[in-house]
Amino acid sequence: MFGADKGNADLQDGSKLHIAMVQARFNEGITNALAEACRAELLALGVQERHIRHITVPGALEVPAALQALAEQDEYDALIALGCVIRGETYHFELVANESSAGVSRIALDYHLPVANAILTTENLEQAIARQQEKGRDAARVAVEMANLLESLE
Repeated sequence: MFGADKGNADLQDGSKLHIAMVQARFNEGITNALAEACRAELLALGVQERHIRHITVPGALEVPAALQALAEQDEYDALIALGCVIRGETYHFELVANESSAGVSRIALDYHLPVANAILTTENLEQAIARQQEKGRDAARVAVEMANLLESLE
């Protein structure tokens, strides 16, 4: 083994973290549920309410621009992207899904900042509903763990 990783419990301690969530309003019923589950999990992980910022944007394509603006503030230990893209009858689904995902990844790499991507891409509303709670919680856990992991690697 090349080095000891922090224990999983340490990686899930959000008590010292500042985290921002960017929520797309398109498919708002789903994205509201994502945001609620995410916030509840952040609080359960010890992130202080006053250290959670929540902003909304029109849709998934606007999420990366808001993430970039937040990353440039250099105030956050991690960011979270929340959205929902449901396949329709046109090619638009692929464009939105691919471009929003690429933009989220680019922010993480360009700013050396963890960005948990919880922009759902589903075939239908039923799939989105089935995933909204768990993916919101997952995003919170990913953000906290990666913020702590990257901090330990510096």
